[in-house]
Amino acid sequence: MPMDLDVFFHDPWWVVALKALFAFVVLLLLTLFTIWYERRVVAFMQHRIGPNMNGPFGLLQSLADGMKLMFKEDFTPTAADKVVFMLAPFVVAIPAITAFAVIPMAGIVRVPFTDITTPLQVTDLPVSVLFIVAVASMGVYGIVLAGWSSGSTYSLLGALRSSAQVISYEVAMGLALVAVFLYAGSLSTSEIVAKQAEPATVFGVPLWFAVQLLPSFIIYLISMVGETNRAPFDLPEAEGELVGGFHTEYSSMRFAMFFMAEYMNMITVSALATTLFLGGFHAPLPFNLLPGADSGYWGFLWFLLKVLVVLFIFVWLRGTLPRLRYDQFMRFGWRWLIPISLVWTLMIAIVRLGQREGWFAGRGFWLGAAVVFAVLVGLAFFGGGKEEPAKEADEPGREGMSEFDAFAGGYPVPPMGDQVLPEFAQVLSGEEDLAPDRSPDEERTKEGSEA
Repeated sequence: MPMDLDVFFHDPWWVVALKALFAFVVLLLLTLFTIWYERRVVAFMQHRIGPNMNGPFGLLQSLADGMKLMFKEDFTPTAADKVVFMLAPFVVAIPAITAFAVIPMAGIVRVPFTDITTPLQVTDLPVSVLFIVAVASMGVYGIVLAGWSSGSTYSLLGALRSSAQVISYEVAMGLALVAVFLYAGSLSTSEIVAKQAEPATVFGVPLWFAVQLLPSFIIYLISMVGETNRAPFDLPEAEGELVGGFHTEYSSMRFAMFFMAEYMNMITVSALATTLFLGGFHAPLPFNLLPGADSGYWGFLWFLLKVLVVLFIFVWLRGTLPRLRYDQFMRFGWRWLIPISLVWTLMIAIVRLGQREGWFAGRGFWLGAAVVFAVLVGLAFFGGGKEEPAKEADEPGREGMSEFDAFAGGYPVPPMGDQVLPEFAQVLSGEEDLAPDRSPDEERTKEGSEA
């Protein structure tokens, strides 16, 4: 049964302002913590110490870095469009903050020192998830404006990469969320969280959508990494190719705003994954069996822990995977991720319609499904064609050796062990053929004497 969203529109104005301030402070503190968290986890993975000097366990290192950037020299390139150049960091940072307004951080809580109770969520809408997706996509405009207004070719290339990247992976992300809408029957974040707290059919245990819709969850995790321009998908700021990406010409606090916006986007998409797939602020097993384990401010604790688990995925990928090539990255998004998302969404729609119409109640359906499954398994194991035998080399002494094309994949690469350079494969001849009556040593001796 749909929840009553009117509870969000009857709070006093100062309560709404207090909740907005609380959400902003939580997001800001999480940003500072995430920077420290990433550096410590990567240091642990690489057998290093990481930040440990400023504050206990180095927790104030992020604050020290922010103070350092604040006192750095701020400059504007001569060829830059100064107004757009100045506003671009705000266009990137503000959407990341705004999207956090519809994330439910806990259930009904009591405002301290008063008798007023309110949901620990700034507001909610019937289309809150669409609001988050729309607002988050606005951040790419700030990146494009930053690259264009800098007056630098490298910055512009990084900005254009980012726009193509966000468009590609937002399509897959949106399709991954459609399955959640079909199962929850709502686009409201609070209703989706409440739906995941209802007992499922498996032993009466609440099953989050991450379990019921595992392919959608995996697609969303991949898409959120591409959406936030994080490794191994950090192509807009590929240092080896584009110097520093779209923020090459930025310094001081303007650069710090880009840096903060990246981590704020990480936290926002992690909070969205927690809300849509991991039960939101509800306690996991076995704590959810305890009465009141996620009521009040206890739900905020579970929410933070789940967000940190999703943030660990970002850090884990950065510490283990190298950066992809841009063509590989775009091919993966358009040729694999989006088609798989479309097929999975269609299957979910058919299943939901079948459950409503009672298609799965008869024995004939399951018998037909078993036959189709057996046919697919048989084709998977026995449906492959015979491999053609490899052609033997015509030239003597080159059996088993393959001809080598250094530019076959579009990039110059060295030959492998079973490959032959074109000169030796007689595919390309040198500038001057050797005389038939002279050996290579005699030819080099002649060239030296002529020099």
